[in-house]
Amino acid sequence: CENNLNTLIDWAPSAPVSAPARGWCGTGQQGHPAGAVASGLRPAAWRGARLRCFSPPRRWGSPAGALTRGRAWSRAARPRVWDPNGARREPLSLVNLRKRNLEPGEEELASRLDHYKAKATRHIFLIRHSQYHVDASLEKDRTLTPLGREQAELTGLRLASLGLKFNKIVHSSMTRAIETTDIISKHLPGVCRVSTDLLREGAPIEPDPPVSHWKPEAVQYYEDGARIEAAFRNYIHRADAKQQEDSYEIFICHANVIRYIVCRALQFPPEGWLRLSLNNGSITHLVVRPDGRVALRALGDTGFMPPDKISRS
Repeated sequence: CENNLNTLIDWAPSAPVSAPARGWCGTGQQGHPAGAVASGLRPAAWRGARLRCFSPPRRWGSPAGALTRGRAWSRAARPRVWDPNGARREPLSLVNLRKRNLEPGEEELASRLDHYKAKATRHIFLIRHSQYHVDASLEKDRTLTPLGREQAELTGLRLASLGLKFNKIVHSSMTRAIETTDIISKHLPGVCRVSTDLLREGAPIEPDPPVSHWKPEAVQYYEDGARIEAAFRNYIHRADAKQQEDSYEIFICHANVIRYIVCRALQFPPEGWLRLSLNNGSITHLVVRPDGRVALRALGDTGFMPPDKISRS
């Protein structure tokens, strides 16, 4: 677990924060700049954020602090230890002891900690949009292909067949994600939908090892990185203490966003996101337990699709 997350963000004046970020990752919480999202900063407000210094966590296998572009990838793995308080949602992190002049007694503290303790499990289904027209010049014209519409139907049928009581669908505001959501929603009547710009596709962090076929400009990491990190902190965390029953939530978005979220949720080196591959319409299933532990039940599952319906465009 690293203690040098240098993602320092100047948030809009309407969303002040009380302290700089500490610790390696975890979903942001009060006192963390990117945690302003989890503390009430709504998706539209991240546009007011200005990335001051987006320095991603240290590279996998590289010397301490080595962040130089083009550095050769090292296969020497560093040991990592799971941080149970990665999301800064351990009850002791949420209790404000400074509200009292004196430290509370053991019984009172135990009672207050219990008030903040999560009780339910969150099941998070990350769905990649279906195949779309990649050659369209405008984003609004990048609609689903006929195959993509078939894929969305199959994904919707698969989700419906699970027999789960889904709580909501959160989807990216990009055209291909909206159209995928439209089709999937037909198979899940009554499930509310929420659109967000946070889940739009982008370049989350410079991949390690680098690849030759995909090299965005540095400004794209600068612009997209904080937003996608904010999406992770806003949506991927243990259940709220008030939640009594397990929840089942669907997020329909994009390959880069999903791969980055998976690495962050599992506390794997986030620079490794591009080593993962996701098919169109695939289902990735994360489970977040009340104690903050995260499990990956499925990654990019398309086993419910016939082979001739599978694509990765």
